[in-house]
Amino acid sequence: MVGTMIQRLPHPDHLTYVGKGRAQELAEIEKLSGFDLLICDDELTPTQQRSLEKLLDARVVDRTALILDIFAQHAITREGQLQVELAMLEYRLPRLTDHNHDFSRQAGGSRSAGAGSVGGAIGVRGPGETKLEVDRRRIRGRIAELKREIEDVRRQRALYRQQRAAQAIPVIAVVGYTNAGKSTLFNVLTSSHVQAENKLFATLDPVTRHMVLPSNQEVLVTDTVGFIQKLPTKLIAAFRATLEEVVEADILLEVVDVSHENAIEQSETVNEILAELAAADKPRVTALNKVDLLEEPDMLDTSLYPNAVPTSAFKQTGLEVLQEKIAEVLAVNMDKVNVHIPFHNGDLVELFHRRGHVDREEHEVDGVRIAGRIPHSLRGYYAPFVMVASH
Repeated sequence: MVGTMIQRLPHPDHLTYVGKGRAQELAEIEKLSGFDLLICDDELTPTQQRSLEKLLDARVVDRTALILDIFAQHAITREGQLQVELAMLEYRLPRLTDHNHDFSRQAGGSRSAGAGSVGGAIGVRGPGETKLEVDRRRIRGRIAELKREIEDVRRQRALYRQQRAAQAIPVIAVVGYTNAGKSTLFNVLTSSHVQAENKLFATLDPVTRHMVLPSNQEVLVTDTVGFIQKLPTKLIAAFRATLEEVVEADILLEVVDVSHENAIEQSETVNEILAELAAADKPRVTALNKVDLLEEPDMLDTSLYPNAVPTSAFKQTGLEVLQEKIAEVLAVNMDKVNVHIPFHNGDLVELFHRRGHVDREEHEVDGVRIAGRIPHSLRGYYAPFVMVASH
């Protein structure tokens, strides 16, 4: 890396983003060092990107293009590849330029002059312009095709969610800033082997696995794509089918890397993106991960986060407390019931344990009395056995 440059302006320059003086300074650095790549930590307009590339004679990549490139490297499944390709094409379309623009204008002008009239110039197209229009039409066609395929994925995911809802199994979506340790925690909690690496966006495709809480309640846990500051709008739109797993979840399990110096800011970024998805108000449990990397873990302020539990996915500490907190938060949104179930209906006792939250259980002469909470969709199963019921 040659170096970094910071520019402070009231607003980005419409032509070069950094302003004329800074752009010229970049050009001088490029001549001295010979760098061939400039990365901008913001999204550039097509005009800004072209202006800088002409001035520097170097490739210019903005924040969105860099994130898209990382996503493309990590897209393994068909769904992930579709979503990344859509975002990349929508990013490229307005940046598609006619490299033979000047030649085309000259060709058109000479032909119109030869015609000797204004009418001779109408409808005249140079070869570069024709190629440009063909490229744009192909990209628009591919974008439409990708949107149809992703819509099919979306409908399929909706069908899966309906099937899960019919089984009354709560769904927990794991969210958090990229590289916070989401996938590592997910693997430990669900005994899975999802790819978990110390790098950005290691997980692109949502993966759902089964987990049994200490109370014997069954839940489904979904690992999702990591968030990042200034997550491009095109990515949020392209990954709508994936991010709907977050929107439709019963509760969110936010994973925060408390060893990171910007942990609070990263959590705020997660909140902002959840707000864009209309999911910020969902019930939440916060795993304050990587406490094993803190010099004084006992000094950690858990009051800054909702339902926070200090954990270390790597050391596998705090996990049972985390699961108990998840069960506690899930129970808040269930129906409170007090039932007396005859012994010959033992399957309902088992169902209560697997789908609900048992607060108290007593074995009596003619059956089992259970006080606790159950999903609203299961209330009909227990209606004949209700002793005391309230919401």
